[in-house]
Amino acid sequence: MRSYFYPCPRIGAAEGGRDPVVRYRVAPLLAGVLFLIIMMACNQGQVAPPSGARFEVTVADTIPDNADIYIAGTFNDWEPGETEYRLSEQDDGTYEITLSDLPSGPVQFKFTLGSWEYVEVDEAGDDLGNREVTVPEDGGVTYASTIVGWRNPDRPWPFPNSTATGSVSVLDRAMRMTPLDRERRVWIYLPPGYDDSERRYPVLYMHDGQNLFDAATSYAGEWGIDETLDSLHAAGDPGIIVVGIDNGGDRRMDEYSPWVNDSLDAGGEGDAYVRFLVETLKPRIDSTYRTKPARRHTGIMGSSMGGLISTYAMFEYPDVFGKAGIFSPAYWFAPEVYDEIPRDRPVASDTRIYMMSGALETVGDDPDSVYVKDHRRMVNDLEEAGFDRGTHLVSHIRADGQHAEWFWRREFAAAYQWLFDRRGSDEE
Repeated sequence: MRSYFYPCPRIGAAEGGRDPVVRYRVAPLLAGVLFLIIMMACNQGQVAPPSGARFEVTVADTIPDNADIYIAGTFNDWEPGETEYRLSEQDDGTYEITLSDLPSGPVQFKFTLGSWEYVEVDEAGDDLGNREVTVPEDGGVTYASTIVGWRNPDRPWPFPNSTATGSVSVLDRAMRMTPLDRERRVWIYLPPGYDDSERRYPVLYMHDGQNLFDAATSYAGEWGIDETLDSLHAAGDPGIIVVGIDNGGDRRMDEYSPWVNDSLDAGGEGDAYVRFLVETLKPRIDSTYRTKPARRHTGIMGSSMGGLISTYAMFEYPDVFGKAGIFSPAYWFAPEVYDEIPRDRPVASDTRIYMMSGALETVGDDPDSVYVKDHRRMVNDLEEAGFDRGTHLVSHIRADGQHAEWFWRREFAAAYQWLFDRRGSDEE
């Protein structure tokens, strides 16, 4: 562990062993007093607290004006901006907080600027794993380190207030994505009344979790999934569980395509990402919550690159995902997706694909919508493979549709209701 204290002068014998203090010839009593004064000055701030832990950090990067640094961890349910966990700035520019009531044993934590969208990152701008310090059974401990940077350094400050409803929580702020050797925040939406019932619910897995529920974490507006589903529930909808997985920021294109786009030098990690959903995340959801785990009750949904990876996931794991909501799919990124269409097996009767794009969606300077062109190609290929329009497949191209969250938010309710057949029975 690196320490950020000024080194103390060495106290000891000079050459020949005659001088009681290096380079000073003083009386023994004066030498002892001088020794105590020097050590008290050098050790100021280094002495561990009587109990709990003291956290002292140096910030290597700048922080926005009027921003504060907070600590969040296992001791406060990972809340990123609680007032009582705000660090105090010291005269030397470092930041400090003492938590005297921590239990003994290992404690995990991270530093933020009051939001998980402004959490500390490493030198490359990637997410850090949880920090950890062990509090002794008797006494306290001092943890000293540095913060090298923050997530979203170019984003305007301050962040907007949270808009997530009470139905939304964070399942895991740093869920391990074993196939990719990285961590990711995972959100969960539970329908109103979940805690007061014994009902089981279908599950919809969605990408770009930052943009699904909360304006405080989204970049260009949110989908409003929670508000939409809460309203539908109030009108009689039986409800659904939604699991939102944050995208990987700069790695978004890599994770959302199994194939590499050579011109963009991106993609190639999509298969590992989907294996994380299938092998790690879904088993955890099914074992923790009252779900209907069968394929006919399990859907996957996303927009743009999220539409591409949702298409691949349904084709690659038809026994896991029986439904897919595909909004404005970026098939232009990886045309190989057309080869994944299951042409050699009958289409299961409960398979449902909802495709939706906007006529105003373009790429680069092309005045025509490549999204519409690719959308239509996929629909035609699916129909040739035996997907019946109206039974297995619905396709919509909206004249005013743009490549934007407001458009996908508007279209979400209709897609959800058709995919999960909210007009039909709700059998297990």
